[in-house]
Order: sequence, then structure tokens, then C-alpha cells
Amino acid sequence: MAARKLETLCFLLAAAACVLAKPPPNIVFVLADDFGWNDVGYHGSEIRTPNLDLLSARGVRLENYYVQPLCTPSRNQLMTGRYQIHTGLQHEIIWPCQPYCVPLDEKLLPQILMEAGYRTHAVGKWHLGMYQRACLPTHRGFHTFFGYLTGSEDYYSHQRCSFITPLNLSRCALDLRDGEEVAVNFTGQYSTELFTQRATQIITGHTPDEPLFLYVALQAVHAPLQVPKRFIEPYSFIQNEHRRKYAGMVAAMDEAVGNLTLALKDAGLWDNSLLIFSTDNGGQTLSGGNNWPLRGRKWTLWEGGVRGVAFVSGPIIEQPGAVNQELMHISDWLPTIVGLAGASTNGTKPLDGFDMWDTISRGTASPRVELLHNIDPLFMDMSPCPGGDAPEELVQESLRSVGRQVDLRASEFNTSVHAALRFRNWKLLTGYPGCPLWIPPPGGSRMNSSAALKPLMLFDVQNDPEEREEISHQHPELVSFLLKRLQFYQSQAKPVQFPPDDPRCDPGPSGAWGPWQ
Repeated sequence: MAARKLETLCFLLAAAACVLAKPPPNIVFVLADDFGWNDVGYHGSEIRTPNLDLLSARGVRLENYYVQPLCTPSRNQLMTGRYQIHTGLQHEIIWPCQPYCVPLDEKLLPQILMEAGYRTHAVGKWHLGMYQRACLPTHRGFHTFFGYLTGSEDYYSHQRCSFITPLNLSRCALDLRDGEEVAVNFTGQYSTELFTQRATQIITGHTPDEPLFLYVALQAVHAPLQVPKRFIEPYSFIQNEHRRKYAGMVAAMDEAVGNLTLALKDAGLWDNSLLIFSTDNGGQTLSGGNNWPLRGRKWTLWEGGVRGVAFVSGPIIEQPGAVNQELMHISDWLPTIVGLAGASTNGTKPLDGFDMWDTISRGTASPRVELLHNIDPLFMDMSPCPGGDAPEELVQESLRSVGRQVDLRASEFNTSVHAALRFRNWKLLTGYPGCPLWIPPPGGSRMNSSAALKPLMLFDVQNDPEEREEISHQHPELVSFLLKRLQFYQSQAKPVQFPPDDPRCDPGPSGAWGPWQ
């Protein structure tokens, strides 16, 4: 009997040792661009996304997940785990000629993973600044990079056109890099397919003795609306040309994600891999995207701008098939991924993100009860409503706040400032949040007119995710508490970094966008 007990104990100890010795997982993070809430099949879209639907059904769908309303801020928070008020990137995006980037004293996610023994690769869009070589992906923790540095470009020529204000000229130039070198032999290759091919090559060539971190920041489905005809043909029933082309772009992206998953399986990596899919912001309804029935769109603090499509998939998830309604934010990925990797966040600045792995994989309660959407004292509406339907008086009050430095010593938050805060099921908005319309997909019911707006608005977004019933008058004490929280965040915000164009950025008539200092 004693011998049998000893044998059982040895077996259990050996099993525990195997668990402890299990290598850290491979992580593939796919970041879509401008992918709207109503653009994925499992949200009822007319656009078919069989790969996204299947992967998410076998993984965990994150249905209370938030991003930023614009490209650079979301990528900034993904890579730093910190709110943009703490990095000075709370206003707009980084334009091609602006001489700044994510602060170089910020330790980024790939740097942490590289130190933990991961092989790190970035494919696709960077958009975190490139005026100095030190800002480039290969100086911020990635062993390799293949993609473009600015925010958008032609899908086939890989050229970006931008107006250089000090020189009073518009310049079109190549924006494609392989490492730090300009990549010149890819004209005519569609970027979604090009980036997928490079990512697949990385997966195929990866040696299993090192864990893999592959960041695939697709250009899809950002404007311009370009896609091979074979992807558009199934959508001839969509009458609106923008929506029809956009649907084809989504189909190309869906195929790309399917091909990445197949590559992981063929390479024998899938059994110890986690695939994360996220959009960077809400859909741009001016370019075919749609967020129905959510209010607003890209550039706005309404749910249509900040509630994001996201899921995780892979065999390491403990409760696959779940639909997760716990509060989560894009800044949570850094501590979550670092925890999975068995790495440490020592060396980072104080994080705003939380480790969400137990919440995602096991369905436990979220450690997050609050999130700051943004505070932007310089906000101007760069994406106005169709037909100029925005309420003029609120827009003008918001514009009057532009250029005013908020007094950090003030005891009350300035409600003319563009800001939003989520606390539990409550969401407070101040200033002008951006286009306030509910915009159905083309061919749907008539566009809803906006409800009356106020400089301060409160919504119960758990029970009213469409933000139709403004209830600040019913909860004065809650409003007071949330304003204090906004003021707390504003008191610790870094000054906005948004410098004017530097004329030295000019790549010339035959050059390429890239570092100039």
C-alpha cells in the first residue's frame, strides 16, 4: 500500500512538473483598422466573416471591450498599457510630418517580450511615430518589421499622399519598409494579401524552441476603398458602392485571418498559441463602415467610436465558446500578455491596464471597474456629420475650448472639454463628443436624427448601449463623483504633444516617407 501511495505521489509530482515546465504560448495579435461593430458576421452584419465567426465561436467573444476612437491612440495604449493622457497622445493621430512619437522612455510590449525570450515580429501598420530612427519598430522591441509607418496609403502602390503645411505642397511618396530599409519591389501587390504572406512566412520559418509574438496590424479595412474584384463579386446585392467595396475588403481580411490560423496549424504551433483579434476603433461610416445600432462612429466618444469588435481564440483557453460581457480595455492587453508570457512589467511606467487572463479564459469578474475614454482639450471635429447635422451651439462651445489650457489646479472639471469616462455601467460625456447620429447601414432604415445634446451627459450603457436616454438629471451625486474622477485624471495628464509639421520631413519627388532627424 505504501509503495502504491508513493507511486501515485511521484506521478502527481511529475504531472505538476510538466505543467510548470509548459513553455509560454505563442501569441498572434491581429489588429484590424476601422472595423465597425456592425461589420462582423456574428453581430448580424450582411457582410459574411466565416473565419472570424468560427474562431470567435471556438474562443471567447469580448462584447464589453473598448478601444480608442482613432488609430494612433489605440496603438499607443496597446503597446504601453497606459492611457494616452499619460503619454501626451490624447489629441488626434500622428501625421506624417509631425516630429514626435510614442515617448522613447516608455517601455513597449515587444521590448518586455523580447527580454523574456520571445521572437518578436511586426507586420503592417505602425503609426506610432517615425521622425527619428529611435522611433521605428526595430528600435522599440521588434526583431523584424515589414509594413508602413504612417496612417494610411494606397493598397497597391503603397504610396502615402500628405500635405506639408510649411512647404504649402502635397507630396506622394512610397511608405513601405522591410526592417529599416525602403521596400521597393512590391508595387501592385494588395496590402492585405502582402502582409498576410509575410506573416505566414514568419510563422512557417519560426523555430518552436522560442516563443513567438507576431503583431499583424492590417491596413484593412481603412480607406481608400480598394480590393480585388473577386472579393466584391459576392456582394453585388449591396447597392451602395462604398459599402459594397468595403464588404469585399472585410472578406479579404477574413480570409487573411483564416490563412494565418491555418499557417499556425500547419507549422505545429497552434496547440500552444493564442490568437487575439481586435479593431483599433469604430467603423468610419463615411468610408463604408458601420456601427449600427450603436451611436456615432470613428473620431467620436460615442459607443460607435469606442466599443470594439474583439475576441481571443486558441486551445489554451479554458472555457471556449463563451461570450464575455466583462469590462475590458485595449490597455489591458499588455499586462495580460506579459502575464501569459511569464514575464514581468517591472521597468514600465505605472500601468493603467489590468491582467485580464482569468476573466477571458475562466470567466471570472473583471478587475476593471473604470476606464478613461479620453480627455482632449484641443478636440476639433475632423469627421463632421453627414449634411452638417451636428448641433451648432455645442460645436461652437467645444471650439471655444480649443487652445485653452485646462487649469490643473481647478477644483471642478471643465465640462466644455471633450472627454468621457466609464464607471461600472455608467458613462459620462462632456463637451462635444463628435457626430451624435445613429447611422444604419446603407439601404437600412432612415438615418436617425440626433437627440438633444448637452455639455454634460450621462448614460447607463449596460442597459442602454445605444445611448438614447440621457439621465444626468436623475443622478446628480453620481455625476458629481464622475466629474471628480475626470478632474483627477486631468490633474495627472501630460501636456498634449501635437507639434506643427517639420518641413524637413519632405521625402522629395522620388523618395520615401521615413526618419528625417
